[in-house]
Amino acid sequence: MISSGPSERIPAGKTFFRAIKSHVVLLVAIVAAAVTCFLIPPDAGYADYFDPDTLSCLFCTLAVVSALKERHFFEWLSGKIVTAFGNMRRVTFALVFVTYFGSMIMANDMALVTFLPLGYYVLSSCNRKEHTAFIFVMQNVAANLGGMLTPFGNPQNLYLYSFYSIDAGEFFAVMALPFAVAFLLIAGTCFVIRPEPVRLETPPAQAPALWRMIVYFVLFALSVMIVFRVFAFYVGLAVVTLALLVLEPKAFLRVDYGLLLTFCAFFIFSGNLARIPAVSSFLSALIGTSALLVGTASCQIISNVPSAVLLSRFTQDYRNLLVAVNIGGLGTPVASLASLITLGEFRRRMPGHTLRYLALFSLINFSYLAVLIGTGYLNQLIFS
Repeated sequence: MISSGPSERIPAGKTFFRAIKSHVVLLVAIVAAAVTCFLIPPDAGYADYFDPDTLSCLFCTLAVVSALKERHFFEWLSGKIVTAFGNMRRVTFALVFVTYFGSMIMANDMALVTFLPLGYYVLSSCNRKEHTAFIFVMQNVAANLGGMLTPFGNPQNLYLYSFYSIDAGEFFAVMALPFAVAFLLIAGTCFVIRPEPVRLETPPAQAPALWRMIVYFVLFALSVMIVFRVFAFYVGLAVVTLALLVLEPKAFLRVDYGLLLTFCAFFIFSGNLARIPAVSSFLSALIGTSALLVGTASCQIISNVPSAVLLSRFTQDYRNLLVAVNIGGLGTPVASLASLITLGEFRRRMPGHTLRYLALFSLINFSYLAVLIGTGYLNQLIFS
């Protein structure tokens, strides 16, 4: 066999640094957890740090989404979107709001893992990749804010819903106003895209087998039921795992285990901090001034999931903390793991355009955050 040319080899050093950059949140979480382990040596109390419901739901969701990817479900769906909506504004609304509402039934991180590639496939299929930065930023905002309405919509919601044993009806009531305001902000912003005609310019993907898609969506529903405590977490975990081992074993190779390990590391970090008297006293006093502002500010520095895990141990004001760690996902790129996922995906898809993306990201995120902090105070008056 004659080679068509020399194969491209990536230097080992470059591969290493690329791996570091793609897992920076995980590495920070591990280092933070390791440091606190010197202050609080491992003991039996560590077992209480972990939330098996959250971790099981997250794993099952990741596995089912990976199975759908294996069947090229999203490539097929992207062609349907271009054909059905016909112009760029409608396509934008479709991509942004499928992410917005999709994040209500899956973790926001999972919505982005699922729908960012869909957005790129759609733009590629109709030759409109110049809109990639705007679409990605809006999908990111939609995932962070759409997921706020449901207990399983954002990872921090999964945790707080379980930690405080919040009633489902109360959860929806607390998040209804911020959710509605977010909807209006996102819908209004999408109108900046002109309604230019678009058409499919790539061959349509073959439709996946209907029976298989039905099975996978049933498995997804079972994953969600773990959060609502319809059955014990290990039941859902066992059913989803066994089903996918039979139907789609390769799906487990694509699961984002780094995200699961990040959660575990943050559980250790926050659990250990809560057992350090000086830290516990300081954080209790600080969050007592305003759970809304302190929670939102904390997200900008250490992200919304670790903020939820950490601050929940120092306050009973779960309503304001819940709002804070949802709207606090806006702002800096590190405010939400979802934002880092989006940034990484954009850099991979559109190299050389990162600065433009970050400028647009900051403009939209901080504008929305200012409005939603005001909404949070109005919400506080309603529930006071």
